[in-house]
Amino acid sequence: MAASDASAVITDVVRDAPQIAVADVADMPVSRKAVRSRGERAGRALRATLPPLAVFVVIIAIWYGAHAILGAGRAFLVPTPDEVLTQGFFGPSGGQIIIAVFRTTGVAVTGLVIAAALGIAWATAMALAKWVQRSTYPYAVILQCIPILALVPLIGVWFGYEFTARVVVCVMIALFPMVANTLFGLQSVDRSQHELFRLQKADRWTVLSKLMFPAALPSIFLGLRTSAGLSVVGAIVGDFFFQRGTPGVGTLLQTYARLLSYPQLFAAIITSALLGVAMFFIFGLLSRLAVGKWYDPVN
Repeated sequence: MAASDASAVITDVVRDAPQIAVADVADMPVSRKAVRSRGERAGRALRATLPPLAVFVVIIAIWYGAHAILGAGRAFLVPTPDEVLTQGFFGPSGGQIIIAVFRTTGVAVTGLVIAAALGIAWATAMALAKWVQRSTYPYAVILQCIPILALVPLIGVWFGYEFTARVVVCVMIALFPMVANTLFGLQSVDRSQHELFRLQKADRWTVLSKLMFPAALPSIFLGLRTSAGLSVVGAIVGDFFFQRGTPGVGTLLQTYARLLSYPQLFAAIITSALLGVAMFFIFGLLSRLAVGKWYDPVN
């Protein structure tokens, strides 16, 4: 009786042992894989963060070095980063810079929206009709090549010297990237896909909305990112020359340069650069949200 009980216990242990072993072995690679993936993510984040930080440290060191080289007589021409922070961003002029940035942002966003609408519509017309492209695309190139400073006096005479004139400058600067990138995206659809839609007897609107526009979305967002930075440049240039109306960053740049307030001038320059970078990254984020799930660019 004891022998049969012992054999039954041994049988149960032998039957359960492989299951326990298999469960343990199955769990071990999962935990190791999770740890490995976390380590890879941390490594990628570190590799993406360290180079910009290293360059930033080098820039700050060069900045302090230039201030020291100029000596006491001309050191005011290149204020140190701590002077820019204390006298520019956190000084009495900090509030002026913030208000001016909001005004410049309004001009830049308005000009970007108009440039995007005009650029997409223009590129769509050129993609659907070759004669439109042959007739009008050279003028888009000419518009891009004209120095905007040569047109600023005319823009002021025609549109006044306030908000509208600044928006016109933004549109003229930001329009060509939208036209060029949208047209490239619409024309980059594979010929075989066009043939497939033609076999299905799809009309032109269906081809445009179901095939050409989805394929052009990455290029459209690339144009938006480029035009976003250029619209900030246009807003500052327009504000720099059109002194009427509410002052923006361009007016502050001119005022600080005239008063020799170099810490405030550097603060305004850095703020305008950060505004352009912020708009660039906002549209980059929108691009990833819109096309990141199905568009995989070749690295």
